[in-house]
Amino acid sequence: MHDPAHIDTAILGARPKAIAALLRYFRDLDTAEEAFQEACLRALQTWPHKGPPRNPTAWLIMVGRNAALDTQRRIRSIGPLPDADALTDARDDLTPERLDESHYGDDILRLLFVCGHPTLPATQQIALALRIVSGLTVEQIAKAFLVSPAAMEQRITRAKRAIAKIGVEFDTPGASERRARLAAVSTMIYLIFNEGYGSTPDTAAAREALADEAIRLGRLLLRLFPTDPEVFGLLALMLLQQSRAPARFDANGDIVLLDEQDRSRWNRAFIDEGRLLLQRASVYQDPGPYQLQAAIAALHARATRPEDTLWKEIDSLYQALEALQPSPVVTLNRAVAVWKLRGPEAALEMIDPLKSELDAYFYLHGLRGALLKELDRFEEARDALNRAISLANSVAEAKLIRRELDSLVIA
Repeated sequence: MHDPAHIDTAILGARPKAIAALLRYFRDLDTAEEAFQEACLRALQTWPHKGPPRNPTAWLIMVGRNAALDTQRRIRSIGPLPDADALTDARDDLTPERLDESHYGDDILRLLFVCGHPTLPATQQIALALRIVSGLTVEQIAKAFLVSPAAMEQRITRAKRAIAKIGVEFDTPGASERRARLAAVSTMIYLIFNEGYGSTPDTAAAREALADEAIRLGRLLLRLFPTDPEVFGLLALMLLQQSRAPARFDANGDIVLLDEQDRSRWNRAFIDEGRLLLQRASVYQDPGPYQLQAAIAALHARATRPEDTLWKEIDSLYQALEALQPSPVVTLNRAVAVWKLRGPEAALEMIDPLKSELDAYFYLHGLRGALLKELDRFEEARDALNRAISLANSVAEAKLIRRELDSLVIA
């Protein structure tokens, strides 16, 4: 008997390529997914005894395609299909050797673009990618997003229907189209990462795997675009942020702020890889938003103590990010660097104009409360912190603000 874990790993690794190729053949997400599932069932029946084949991906594509063609033939024997002539038997030319030469990159890019199609709401993009590309079950995805499996099934079904209605081009995409697709796919992957990274101890069991899955997709994207500096930046950013995950909460599940984290618990392998990716991106001298954010994270990661943080460089990077991608959230984040460099009054002057745009944003009021507290403006600090606690996204965030409120001393 062969190791079941090894077999599961082989199937998981083959999934994106296999689903992508089957989608190109059948031009229908449900058919591609069902074909792959049938191939997996047959693999689980034979591989434990015979071992995985030399090329598991080619085997799964070949078996899945032939199974789907057999199903189509049975349907055709009952009644003709509208595109019956397109369903030819290509068993003879679908050999592992030919599959080795196939342009898998275009297939996977097409699959990622289908899931991250800009006409779909972000919630549907993420759900579809996690189901189709990553292979998570509906139950797993539903648990991660705190909804019922039935509701998640409906979300995925609506996304598939929308894709079918839109119609997807299955020709090999040209260079300009690949650029447009890349931006949409990168955004989708980073959204998946944030869903996982933003998890707290009360949701971690269900959601922490999402960050790991986003990193896996980021690695996949880098294989498709090995010379794109923003893809380097995206993967670097996720690795550098995820490196801090082990130190973000204490044993009681309370948030540990960056300056108070035990930096020996940070994942040095992720930090080293993220910094190396940034070095490789810098060769192209074309900094984009992901690279700039990753560079900021790298500066935090290189500081062995909070007082070693190079806040001036971080402020400069945030200024570059503001110029490239203006956003009140970017300005809010930059205000922390300004606080460290020029004091709480200067930071408060920066963020007060943001109140109208970010009034419903937890972090704005939390930062205002901290700044006002340092300025001994305790009543205003209390008001800001009370507003923050009303906007808390989790129990851990609410407890953090409660600690701040409890520490206030009214002058």
